[in-house]
Formats: sequence, C-alpha cells, structure tokens
Amino acid sequence: MCNNENEERNSICDILNVILVLQENACPDNCLDSCDRPMLGGGPNCLICNTRPVMLYTCCGNGTPWSMPVTKDVTASCSTEGTTCSSVFRVEKVEGNCCTFRVLQDNPDTTSLNPYIATNSFFTIDCSCLCVIRCLSDTYIDCV
Repeated sequence: MCNNENEERNSICDILNVILVLQENACPDNCLDSCDRPMLGGGPNCLICNTRPVMLYTCCGNGTPWSMPVTKDVTASCSTEGTTCSSVFRVEKVEGNCCTFRVLQDNPDTTSLNPYIATNSFFTIDCSCLCVIRCLSDTYIDCV
C-alpha cells in the first residue's frame, strides 16, 4: 500500500523523483554517469534522450530484478509460460513515497539505435519496498 501521509520518503524515491524531473526537462548534455546526474545524456547512438531506464530490486527479491508483463492483460503473469515480461522501466510519476512506472520492452527492430520501446503497461510501487535501483544508459523512447 502506498503511504502518502507524513512518512519520510526513502532515498530511492528521491532519486526516482530526480529522474522524473530530468525526463520532463530532457537535456542532451553529459555529466557524471550516475542515477542522479543532473542531465539526461546524449551519446553516439542517441542525439536527444528523454528517458533514463531503470531496473528495480525489491527487498524480498533475492537479487532478482523486478519484472512486469509488457501487456495490460490481467491474466498475464511473469510466472506464466509464454508471457513476455520486462525488468526495464521508465519513471512516469512520483507521489509521496509511491512511483508509477511504464514497462519498457526490448526494441524488436534490430536496426534501431534505440534499445527499448514504450508499452501501455504501467504499475505503481511503494518505494519502501525497493532496496536497489539500477540506472541504464539514457535513451530516446518514442511516444512518451
């Protein structure tokens, strides 16, 4: 459950909030290569970046990245055979200690310079359930 009352936010939630602000104000300049670097970077494969993809690890996940189905189908589950899942996400909204993510899918176009595509699959998680956030290389995601 998301607790938006007077509970202190954790540092992961604060970093996710920074990432959200950066994505909303995407800038092509480079800086230190860390999750909370002050600008989204461009690179040799990306002129303008609008997303800092992240992987999430929960406190009870035993070192396995959090994954979600790439579809909104309510019967889809990452433990069901044949369901396509992803462990790469885009921060969409931060409210209190909760964060809403968009599931990103590997780009099936192997000739594309952009490694991910946006899905219409979203989830919200209480940041107190997260123990690790791993930031991937900044990239451009179409239609976000």
